[in-house]
Amino acid sequence: MKKMRYIKRKTSVLIFAAVGVLLIHLYKDMSDHKNVGSDIEEKPPTAQTAPKVNSYVYSWPKCERNISAANISGFSTLPAHIQDFLYYRHCRHFPMLLDIPNKCGGPEDSSQVFLFLVIKSSPGNYERREVLRKTWARERQRNGLWIRRIFISGTAGSGVEKMRLNKLLQVEQKLFNDILQWDFADSFFNLTLKQILFLEWMERNCPNTRFQLNGDDDVFANTDNMVEYLHGLTDNDGGKHLFIGHLIQYVGPIRSPENKYFVPVQVHESNSYPPYCGGGGFLLSGYTASVIYDMSKSITLLPIDDVYMGMCLAKAGLKPESHMGVKTAGLYIPSSKLDGYDPCFYKEVLLVHRFLPMQMFLMWHRIQNPELDCSSSFKVL
Repeated sequence: MKKMRYIKRKTSVLIFAAVGVLLIHLYKDMSDHKNVGSDIEEKPPTAQTAPKVNSYVYSWPKCERNISAANISGFSTLPAHIQDFLYYRHCRHFPMLLDIPNKCGGPEDSSQVFLFLVIKSSPGNYERREVLRKTWARERQRNGLWIRRIFISGTAGSGVEKMRLNKLLQVEQKLFNDILQWDFADSFFNLTLKQILFLEWMERNCPNTRFQLNGDDDVFANTDNMVEYLHGLTDNDGGKHLFIGHLIQYVGPIRSPENKYFVPVQVHESNSYPPYCGGGGFLLSGYTASVIYDMSKSITLLPIDDVYMGMCLAKAGLKPESHMGVKTAGLYIPSSKLDGYDPCFYKEVLLVHRFLPMQMFLMWHRIQNPELDCSSSFKVL
């Protein structure tokens, strides 16, 4: 009997031990499954974490206006926005409100970005940014080549409105990690400043991107075609000069005060501009972007940003070139009886300016349709 009790007791101990071991393994297994589930649902850290603070960009003191600009001959007769431009023309550094220093994977790995989409956008243009994220500016690989996106912006409005718009960009940044914002007034006459601030940021964070599309947030860009065109260049991997778009030459400043592009002699004395490409959108190599930034350091700011790019190229002894696939002045439709938004008109182009968000969304999906048949186009309405 004692031997039987001993055996039962020993058996009970072994059973409890086995159950204990089983429970430990079950707990560990459940924990592992829980961790795996979190990893699947978790977004990349860069999309969740707040933008990193880079002490370099926060070190600039507030730029004060140059009161001596008021001594320029005829200054008092100029429109207020041009007076303001002249007061602050010397200002080239502003604090960053939103930054993404690791957008390209760090300076050393930025060569992995084949086409960097640099899109000029004002704070209030939320609908445009949302459509672009879902269409041609979607970050993806095309034929194994990475397309990355960034929106560049200043600030708009004042008081509560400015605060609200800044908050909007902060929310977008947290969700999409694709906005650079500086603390300067986002206006037409500050587009050149926006370009220079971006180029400075690029030299610091993304110096080796292969190619860039620089354009507005209301252009329709066939980025698939752009990748194929750029990748097909036989002698340029981004390390040589390239600057293509809708070429404009043999023109000069518009001197009419009523015109949006009015540039008085107090801003630009010469009556001619160098050749340049329309600012709605152009393609350039990483090499050329770096050259433009270097040249800009010694060229006085001009408020018309596309002309200013041409000035930087001219100083470097480089030229912009025309590409028939870039239509910043709009796409020519041969007859008013044809559908101006027939996707067959747009399937082979690189870029067209300009589109409304709804038109953009629809056109992108129509040209992506593998069943699109352009053999019988174009039908008269």
